Amino acid sequence: MFLLVLLSILNPSVIRNEDPIPVYKIGDDIAWASKDYNDKNWSQERGNTSGKIFWSRTHLDLRQVESEVLPLGLQIESFGSFEVYWDGVLIGNNGQIPQNGKPEIPGTESSYYRIPDHLMSPGLHTVALRSSQSSLPHVQRSIGFKVDPYNSLLTRPLVTMSYMNLMAGAFLIAAVYYFFLYVNSKRKQWDILIFGTICFLFFALLIMEYLKFHVVIPYSQFFVRLEIIGWLTFANALLVPLYFIIQFNFKKGKWLMAALLTALIFLYWSNYGHYDLTARLYSLAMLVAAFIVVLNGIIQKEKGGFIAMVALLMSALVNNLVVYDFGLFISFTIIVLSMLYLHSIRTSMMEAEHQNAVLLSSRLQLELLKKNIQPHFLRNTLTSMMDWVEESPKEGSRFIQALAAEFDIMNEISEQTLIPITKELELCRQHLSVMGFRKEINYVWEQNGIDETQLIPPAVIHTLLENGITHSEPLPGNTVKFVLRYFVTKESHQYVFETIAKNRQILTDRTGGNGLKYIRARLTESYGQNWTFDSHATENGWISTIQILKQ
Repeated sequence: MFLLVLLSILNPSVIRNEDPIPVYKIGDDIAWASKDYNDKNWSQERGNTSGKIFWSRTHLDLRQVESEVLPLGLQIESFGSFEVYWDGVLIGNNGQIPQNGKPEIPGTESSYYRIPDHLMSPGLHTVALRSSQSSLPHVQRSIGFKVDPYNSLLTRPLVTMSYMNLMAGAFLIAAVYYFFLYVNSKRKQWDILIFGTICFLFFALLIMEYLKFHVVIPYSQFFVRLEIIGWLTFANALLVPLYFIIQFNFKKGKWLMAALLTALIFLYWSNYGHYDLTARLYSLAMLVAAFIVVLNGIIQKEKGGFIAMVALLMSALVNNLVVYDFGLFISFTIIVLSMLYLHSIRTSMMEAEHQNAVLLSSRLQLELLKKNIQPHFLRNTLTSMMDWVEESPKEGSRFIQALAAEFDIMNEISEQTLIPITKELELCRQHLSVMGFRKEINYVWEQNGIDETQLIPPAVIHTLLENGITHSEPLPGNTVKFVLRYFVTKESHQYVFETIAKNRQILTDRTGGNGLKYIRARLTESYGQNWTFDSHATENGWISTIQILKQ
């Protein structure tokens, strides 16, 4: 795109008066096409041309015409339908002027015509347009003229399209990739969805901006495309700061977004109809909001803050130095690249956190297994088993079977990330059976509302059960009761585990030891940050709540 701007500088127009001013007259006389016709009394104001045929004339001063630049072409930017005359010779038409009772066929806003070689000579030449503007008669749009080598007029849009299509394709691929990443991710991260949406909107913005090179758009529909471009820019002006708000944990994001939305609506209302100006102001509002967020991120020492700030400053500089049609897309590309860099930083941090959680979970998993086979546990269990076998062989046999069943289940689930809740409950019941024989306490198990289709990290409820056995004394009647309840809401799945007994001591994270750490590590491994865990004493014992947020 920088190349396109450079080419426009190195290849100036072959006309000297770069901004010729046309004159107008309402009426219809073919003599007005003549080069020698005197138009000094014509008006520079078009006036009310609704339903009328009118003429416009302008004079172009050609530089020295070299044979290398022939053939020459004429580019006209104008609303309406018209016939084009060069020094009185008809060289083309755009649309169809009303005639013989037939309505106007709207022409396009920009059209190209080859100028016959025999009409080329240095000096003044006259371009006359016989026009009508039945659609949008109230729009007094000026007429633009440009004379250049005919091949350049035809190929320059193709070169521009090639660059823009390449950029649009890159943004479309990025959008599709991030949409798939969001849909197939267990962790529904809003920043991924927002970034994918930004890429898709920018793809749509590029396509709409250069749609005029792909599709013939009648001048009557000219403003529809500009309106769509404006709303696409409006949407991106909202989403870009929102992305930075999420990335940099901006605490007053809701207030900033409300202020930005209010400002954008005001800009739309106060500048309606000034499409390029409105788009520029949208971009400026976006840069200001993003600058506030990024500056706050730098103050908070967020990673990537300086890179984002440099990108915003470069974007503002490009907007001021480069013509708007190209500057908008160059500056926005710079911002998107910085956003992509921020996303890569956050992704690497999340991968590191996940890896640490997996490693911690694995370490605690080994600790949990060691706890069940440690010498102290085995010695006490085997001693109790010998007593039961001697005093009551039948009960001793049940004791042995319960211990074996617990070890079998623990071995089966130890390497899994999620297991059926039914397997977890079976492990708990077997452990209660073993501990009942060991401690000769009446352990009561109760469960309510359990959904047997649910999955849960292994040994999480089992760990809560162990804590309840270790830190509780039986109630009168030598009984300790455990109750597991399951609830479902619109936002989450919830397990409430209650120990009904006397507390030996008040548990904290410290006194909970590896048990509570194991629970948190397992929940992080399986659900990321989409969970909460609370454990505290009650009048009746102890209660722990695991809440798994729906994704």
